[in-house]
Amino acid sequence: MVDPDFPLWLRSTHLINFLLMGIVLRSGWEILASLPRLWWRNDCKPGTEWLRFTRRRLPKEEGVYTSLMDERSAHPLLTLPGRKNVGLGRHWHGLGVSLWLLNGLVYVVLLLTTGLWRRIVPTSWDVFGQAWDSLVVYLGFGVPAIEHFQPYDALQMLGYTVIVFGVAPLMILTGIAMSPAVRSRFPWYVKLWGGHQGARSVHFLGMVVMTLFIIMHVGLVFLVHPEYNLPHMVFGVTDTARYAQAFTIAVATIVVVVGLWIALSYLTLANRPRAHRVLVTLTEPVRRLALARFKPRMGRQRSFTEDDLSEFHWTNGLPPTADESTEWLAHRDAGFTDWRLQLGGELSGKTLQLSLEDLQRLPRTEYIAVHTCMQGWSATSKWAGVSLQDVLDLLGPRPPAAQYVLITSYGLAQEMIDHRPREPFYSVLDLDTVAEPETILAYERNDRPLEVHLGAPLRLRVESQHGYKMVKWIRSIEWIVDYADYGDGRGGTREDAALQAFNGRI
Repeated sequence: MVDPDFPLWLRSTHLINFLLMGIVLRSGWEILASLPRLWWRNDCKPGTEWLRFTRRRLPKEEGVYTSLMDERSAHPLLTLPGRKNVGLGRHWHGLGVSLWLLNGLVYVVLLLTTGLWRRIVPTSWDVFGQAWDSLVVYLGFGVPAIEHFQPYDALQMLGYTVIVFGVAPLMILTGIAMSPAVRSRFPWYVKLWGGHQGARSVHFLGMVVMTLFIIMHVGLVFLVHPEYNLPHMVFGVTDTARYAQAFTIAVATIVVVVGLWIALSYLTLANRPRAHRVLVTLTEPVRRLALARFKPRMGRQRSFTEDDLSEFHWTNGLPPTADESTEWLAHRDAGFTDWRLQLGGELSGKTLQLSLEDLQRLPRTEYIAVHTCMQGWSATSKWAGVSLQDVLDLLGPRPPAAQYVLITSYGLAQEMIDHRPREPFYSVLDLDTVAEPETILAYERNDRPLEVHLGAPLRLRVESQHGYKMVKWIRSIEWIVDYADYGDGRGGTREDAALQAFNGRI
């Protein structure tokens, strides 16, 4: 007989949720592997982690150790996609979360409109005493009598309620708090969670609870009255005679889903640029609909004060060496007195050479901001410099064909995707990002000249994005028509390596 407590929509959304949660969790583990440490304090100072998944000890000195050196290589059987591919992991995470939210919305709406919410939400305080009784039975390796399952016992009801209406929303809210676009628009919201690292740590704890719940929930289906559970879950009926058939289908389904999780990892790694194109295509509409609408507002210093400044600032990438740029080394040794920014190019019709003194004579922009890396670390600093838009205005009106700005570094890419010789690191910004008031060329940090390891003499700051877009050791800036004509045509060195999406405010 068909059981009205287990309609087709309920069983379908559960199956889809199982598939999507595997994508979300495995891609989340890939992100965690890129920085296997967790902090409560927002400067991520070495030695202050509350939890770490690596034996590696960090040096206390700034600028001698990069975050990529701390990255762990996870196996594709465990993470999505695995093997140090945090950018692709973030893309999979974004796609998985988007679909998971859609599926969850359908589930909750149908749950509320059909009245089936009563099957998982307690309506009496007696549930707590009954849940305790069930817990005692389970701890004694027993099984509550079938009469207690209508369709779930009290302990299961409480578990469902906590997960669906507690942990899941918590994961969503803390995930939002880690977005640079949200932080730059609503910094108070991030501070509500204790800053970026507070949100990241709470997000991790929620992930642990969610993972344990899934393992226990799926396991109990096969251990506690499976002759009733499996026909319910597979066919939506109360006929225990169909137990063997339901068991076979359930096990086969789990094997297929797990196989699909693993296949996605290997398919992604087989052709990372192709995977990058597909994932960006699928996630870009969601980004534009949601996060891209959050434009930063000036006045960040009213949200972050000098009391928030970090004791320590991580970096990703080391200063240029003699093998990369003897020119930059000569400028450094001369105190950057002879350094010049190459501004303009063919599209502008002219080229200017600007010294630090030239830039410092332009209107000064200063603010306190939180820097975040897509690997997960953060640091708060006071940045001072000149608006990128003001610098570009020195070239005159924007050329009609110009749609992007290309910023190139003296430094080289840390690694090319096809292992060819390393090329100059570059980043491309669109017109909207250039126009943001907190897109600046910084020459000072914390009221002092910019440190060498953080990009001296000049670095880019784009507070609506993660640090991978913020070019250090800037050599040149110019207008361009299309970023497809530069590098591998994806909008930046990190994008060329299939590590991130162009202009992704995530």
